Amino acid sequence: MRLAVVAATGGVGRHVVDQALAAGHSVTALVRTPANVHQPVRAVAVDLAAPDPAVLRDALVDQDAVLSCLGPRGKGEYGIVEPGTIALTQAMREAGCRRIVAVSGSGVSTIPTPSRPNPPRREPGAGLYNRYFATPLGRRMLGAHFVDVAMMEHVLRTSGLDWTTVRPPYLSDGPVTGRYRTAVGHSVPGGVRLSRADTAHLMLRVLDDPTTIGQAVGAAN
Repeated sequence: MRLAVVAATGGVGRHVVDQALAAGHSVTALVRTPANVHQPVRAVAVDLAAPDPAVLRDALVDQDAVLSCLGPRGKGEYGIVEPGTIALTQAMREAGCRRIVAVSGSGVSTIPTPSRPNPPRREPGAGLYNRYFATPLGRRMLGAHFVDVAMMEHVLRTSGLDWTTVRPPYLSDGPVTGRYRTAVGHSVPGGVRLSRADTAHLMLRVLDDPTTIGQAVGAAN
């Protein structure tokens, strides 16, 4: 497949590029600084904090799918995910690219959005640790980012595209294993962490699984 990887130089994005190439896919990296791309792939300079719509659209022409690892590099970039995804989905529609898999996060299903104004108070499927400690702590520490990611899911939900989000809990380092649990539409009970490499693995795994279209997929070790 011809894959456009957004934020290809980030923690998850680098693994997506490596694993996609190893699987025989063609990769286009959409990044702020093409010189930082660590693999010899086509790289397009795109800053989703202030994107050039024409450049973004042209980068997605003839792509089979988009894998978005968009996220802030620090607190100063909280709020980048929703507007960046709005620009990305608009460019996808104009370019005729329909499939997108995006990194989201465990716990965001409890955040109200226009398309889900009355979400559950507690994360569905989450164990006691996540319900009463990890998710509330994350919301307190990353409140603006939690809302931003929830609104990113709203953008995808109302985009008319074939979307899937992957919701890992705490992201850790480590090699790809392919050994993790998944749950469609809710969190993995007792799931605390997932490596960035396995998050990338799951993104590629759900890419051609039609049962995940229009779904959020929870995952954890």
